[in-house]
Amino acid sequence: MTTTIVHKRAATGALIGLALGDALGFPTEFNDVPSILAKCGPWQEMELPARAVVSDDTQMTIAVGHALRTAMDRGVLAPERLERPLREEFVDWYRSPENNRAPGNTCLRACDLLQDEGRLWQDASQIGSKGCGANMRVAPVGLAPGLSDEQRAGAAQLQSALTHGHPTALAASDLTARAVRLLAQGVGPAELVGRLRSYARDNRNRYHRTWLGDLWTRSQDPNPEHFIARGWDECLAILDRLEEAVRTASPEDDPCLATGAGWIAEEALATGLLCFLLFPDEPLLALRRAACSSGDSDSIACLTGAFAGAWLGEDAWPTAWADRIEYRGDLMTLGALWDA
Repeated sequence: MTTTIVHKRAATGALIGLALGDALGFPTEFNDVPSILAKCGPWQEMELPARAVVSDDTQMTIAVGHALRTAMDRGVLAPERLERPLREEFVDWYRSPENNRAPGNTCLRACDLLQDEGRLWQDASQIGSKGCGANMRVAPVGLAPGLSDEQRAGAAQLQSALTHGHPTALAASDLTARAVRLLAQGVGPAELVGRLRSYARDNRNRYHRTWLGDLWTRSQDPNPEHFIARGWDECLAILDRLEEAVRTASPEDDPCLATGAGWIAEEALATGLLCFLLFPDEPLLALRRAACSSGDSDSIACLTGAFAGAWLGEDAWPTAWADRIEYRGDLMTLGALWDA
């Protein structure tokens, strides 16, 4: 397994793919498909903008990547070791003058509260939000080597929970990181949805208390198992829709019609996966289909790019595109670290 990951440079491929999808989808976000076609021409020929500027999706992915690297450099990955650098990276992003890329309101509200160092992170978490900001940024958790399943799941849910505390945001983040990991390890696209469904069922009642603490008490649920099961059940329902869409959806149709517009976490996961699974060996077509969609185009396309890059590796992306992506140095440094 490890040989496959090193050979294809899955981490670099996933991170560059995520940023390319983000840069392709950022100019089309908030547009319907006819407007995108009028602006960009046929979707199969969409070109990366000359200035490949990314949104907050890539910025926050880098923040998660840096936090994960800091935590792992300090020893075995554990909740208390990851929470502090995550919090610091998110607050730094919130305060940065570069934070001018139409960031989500949930991230802004939570990061504003996280600035108060005396506040428990659970009290900053937006418990009612399952926005796609939870999982658009989680790919590094699927790429970092040497983690147990428990560490990977806990870290994926914790990075969501600092801002998006809804159980569906936690479950969708866990599933997104899992999908990236499986593809990097060589699990084929045809097996992927079944493997994700099994994972969701196996974890349906598992509340990661060591990672999440008493977060669940901010909800109206009677116990932590009931809280987390709500999230997994919504993810299982969207996986059913995804499986049907992979069989029946036309690549010519707006993917959001099949699996949702992607503004919420489980739909971003499903529609990002749908675009990848429609074109598993044609990564640029997958990105273009994701970017030419009526929903949250940049988040959908960044997830599509992460999945395609994890599956195909760094060589999936044309050098002429990859060389001009914003933040390329940060992405390449993280990718090289984890591919090594």
